[in-house]
Amino acid sequence: MTLSVEQTIVYPDSDGQPMADNTQQFRWIVLIKENLELLFAEQPDVFVAGDLLWYPVEGHPEIRVAPDAMVVFGRPKGDRGSYRQWQEDNIAPQVVFEILSPGNRLKEMTKKQQFYDRYGVEEYYIYDPDRHDFNGLYRGEETLTVIEDLHNWTSPRLEIRFTLTPETLEIYRPDGRKFLSMLELDQRAEQESQRAEQEYQRAERLAEKLKTLGIDPDQL
Repeated sequence: MTLSVEQTIVYPDSDGQPMADNTQQFRWIVLIKENLELLFAEQPDVFVAGDLLWYPVEGHPEIRVAPDAMVVFGRPKGDRGSYRQWQEDNIAPQVVFEILSPGNRLKEMTKKQQFYDRYGVEEYYIYDPDRHDFNGLYRGEETLTVIEDLHNWTSPRLEIRFTLTPETLEIYRPDGRKFLSMLELDQRAEQESQRAEQEYQRAERLAEKLKTLGIDPDQL
């Protein structure tokens, strides 16, 4: 039996590179990816991934890149070993993020920018937490163009807002809520649960007091 050329082509699910070089880079990748997933949790046709190999051209496994985080509008959620664009209605990721580490080289980042430009990315954001440097590019009529002023910039696709403070990068959802780590989200949920419980107990005490006064709280 003779295999077709396509059947013999292998598209690896890993490029052998670590997801992050240090804890800070990893923390930022997780923060962005997880908050984007939360943001689009109710939209079944928005796919969010982190460190997933993207193959834009069928038959060419050497043409690939693994964005730290990417968002694809128009594709269903679900597990994938890699993002093979020809199997995804030929839809390219519209938004990608890269978090830099001290090991990143200018040549490497230039090649990534050229890749994203060539294969149709609409928005490309790069954050260097060590140097506290945030840059972004947005596709104009044809190519990716540098966004001159990113302070309070709102992503056209994601509708999230970026604010560069003297200490860090802050990202806000369309409703104004800040991107938080999973620990911070858990702590906030616990605080809200405690407040709800306190309000419930307060209402119960008030109801009991009204009853002692001969007042039915259900009739109020």
